[in-house]
Amino acid sequence: MSFQLSYRAAPGNPWFSWQYVRDNSDTILAALREHASLTARAVLIAALVALPLAVAAYWFRSLAGPIVALTGVLYTVPSLALFAFLAPYLGIGAVTVLSVVVLYALLVIVRNALAGLAQVPPEIREAAEGMGYGRWGRLFRVELPLALPGILTGVRLATVSTVALVTVGVVVGRGGLGQLIFAGFQNNFYKAQIMTGTVLCVLLALVLDLILLGAGRLLMPWLRARSSS
Repeated sequence: MSFQLSYRAAPGNPWFSWQYVRDNSDTILAALREHASLTARAVLIAALVALPLAVAAYWFRSLAGPIVALTGVLYTVPSLALFAFLAPYLGIGAVTVLSVVVLYALLVIVRNALAGLAQVPPEIREAAEGMGYGRWGRLFRVELPLALPGILTGVRLATVSTVALVTVGVVVGRGGLGQLIFAGFQNNFYKAQIMTGTVLCVLLALVLDLILLGAGRLLMPWLRARSSS
């Protein structure tokens, strides 16, 4: 109802309308919170799944091909088809959205994490072995810290792509800002509603990327010192 009232209050159907934003601020903020929550949860779950897969591929080279190939195949499946396939089993809601976007984020994080681990110099691994580190100690104390730039790059790329993909979740009723965009098309092509959802998606992706960039600078002070020099 509020969408219809705002549409009548905006003669000419402009692309930008502060009247629409003011009249629907609660709805817009709710959609933004849902979008940010789904994105954060999906990336966190994807990272928790992808990092062990990348470590397994790094330790056991015979697994690298199948792991990358499997995540690559999942990435090529059209998102709408994946929603349609999972919805009958997982239901209509956040679980289905999270499952789909996690599957898409896996490839990006796995590839970048694996590339970061592979770039650890062999002499550093040998020095860690000489200091008495076992496989797990070497992984957590030496290899993962050195691979962190690649891992963070994968997480940043996955986050930006997830922000865009969550909008497709509107097909199962949990699309966050995608619901604003879709409702705008249904509401006689209400431009202000469509533009508001689109702009907020872009801004959300930029803000999350900047947050991760800042976190990376805090976690990797040696890179900050190198760039300043």
